[in-house]
Amino acid sequence: MSVPEPPRPAVVLLSGGLDSATCLAIARQQGFAPYAMSFRYGQRHRVELERAEAVARHGGAVAHRVIDIDLAQFGGSALTSSLAVPKHQSVAEIGDQIPVTYVPARNTVFLSFALAWSEVLGARDIFIGVNALDYSGYPDCRPEFIEAFERLANLARKAALTNPQPLRIHAPLILLRKSEIIRRGLELGVDYSLTSSCYDPDPQGRACGHCDSCLLRLQGFADAGCRDPVTYRTGPYRTGP
Repeated sequence: MSVPEPPRPAVVLLSGGLDSATCLAIARQQGFAPYAMSFRYGQRHRVELERAEAVARHGGAVAHRVIDIDLAQFGGSALTSSLAVPKHQSVAEIGDQIPVTYVPARNTVFLSFALAWSEVLGARDIFIGVNALDYSGYPDCRPEFIEAFERLANLARKAALTNPQPLRIHAPLILLRKSEIIRRGLELGVDYSLTSSCYDPDPQGRACGHCDSCLLRLQGFADAGCRDPVTYRTGPYRTGP
């Protein structure tokens, strides 16, 4: 009787938000042993890292590493400096310009660290929860970026010289609407009460309800026909923006 092979390791970038929590669940559902990686990158609040720890534990990560880097040294983003986080009353007000919440080169840096860990683990798979539909227009969330980084990764890693099997960057949410992501996550047992998507939470971790990320999240839950379980500043739950 043959012994089944153990699950293949995969590095999963985990922010503590809705998308990355769903991505972790997808990696597990596809049979991977997920190794979660989060970053203390100079962001203005710690809520997302607290949530990432809870999501990693609930989502069955084999290990969870929090990497210290300091993108705040460069500034240029409302998430790493004193710039104000834009607030709106509805998704329609978000507009089509790249907002000041964009953190320059963040996904490039994160994927580079994931690539390094994948080499040590002997993993050929990296998961990232980027989305190119219901998002704020960040350039490093586009399919072209993911495809280009995958090409780079397969040139850069040591295994490329000895192992013909390529590394894959999985972005399973990239062409899904937020409501589709939520439905998929619920099917896989994701506990969205553990997540935080807000760009400007208060000291208690309550979401603001008016930043781009909150509005897109709230709209996604409304479109999915279900309730967002996280707490917003205006009360335990907002039905919409």
